[in-house]
Order: sequence, then C-alpha cells, then structure tokens
Amino acid sequence: MKSTNYAILLIKSFEQLRLNAYLCPAGKWTIGYGHTDGVNQGMLITEKTADAFLKQDIKHAEAEVNRIDADLTQEQFDALVSFVFNVGRQNFRVSTLRKLVERNPNDPKIADEFRRWIYAGDKKLPGLIKRREQEIKLYYS
Repeated sequence: MKSTNYAILLIKSFEQLRLNAYLCPAGKWTIGYGHTDGVNQGMLITEKTADAFLKQDIKHAEAEVNRIDADLTQEQFDALVSFVFNVGRQNFRVSTLRKLVERNPNDPKIADEFRRWIYAGDKKLPGLIKRREQEIKLYYS
C-alpha cells in the first residue's frame, strides 16, 4: 500500500517545515519535515530538499507498515505510516501497538497503545497528544 495525500498532509501538519537544523524535544538534530538521518548542527536546506527528504522518509515508513502481517484499511495504513514516521521504524517494530495490529487490526485496545507514545524523554508533549488523537481518529474511521 501507499499513503494517501491526507496522510502526507497529516504528517506535514505535525512536523512543520524547518529549513535550519534544530534539536527536537527528543534531543535529535532535525530538519525539513522531521528528517533526522544525517542531520547536524548548522545544516541548511531548501524547501525542495525538505520535500525530497519527506518523500524518502514516508517511503521508509510505508515499507515498515507494509511488513505487518494483517489486512489493513487505507485509513489504518495511513495512521500507522504517520505514527512510524514520528516514532521510527525500530521503535514500531518492538511496540505492543504493532503486535496488537498484527493480532487483530480492529482491536479497540490499539487506541490505548497510540496514546502511550506522547513523550519525548520524560516529558509529555501536547503536540504528540494531539497527533496521536488525530492518528486514532484516522485509524478507526
């Protein structure tokens, strides 16, 4: 499966475009729309480069979600791509959320697992709370 435009807009709305490298709340150098691979202090990019990074990062998230052994709806797929884009492929691979999705993609407990991922370090972030609620809404639509 591939992400819809809605999923891409959802990711963009929460990641926000930043053309200068910055330290995200989790302490990682980040640029563009939440891109972290190979980013270092002082790095500058263009909007065109940010869009290229976004496409690349979404492809990685899509590939990870496509590894799930379950029949997903387009909405479930899009919500999970947004989630994986944000938390990373490795974190998703070992998550209870993934295990529940593989066991039963319609399990209502999946919403509770999305809601566990609202911290950067020990800090609860209002932006992550909002993002998870949007992902849950999309997942169950």
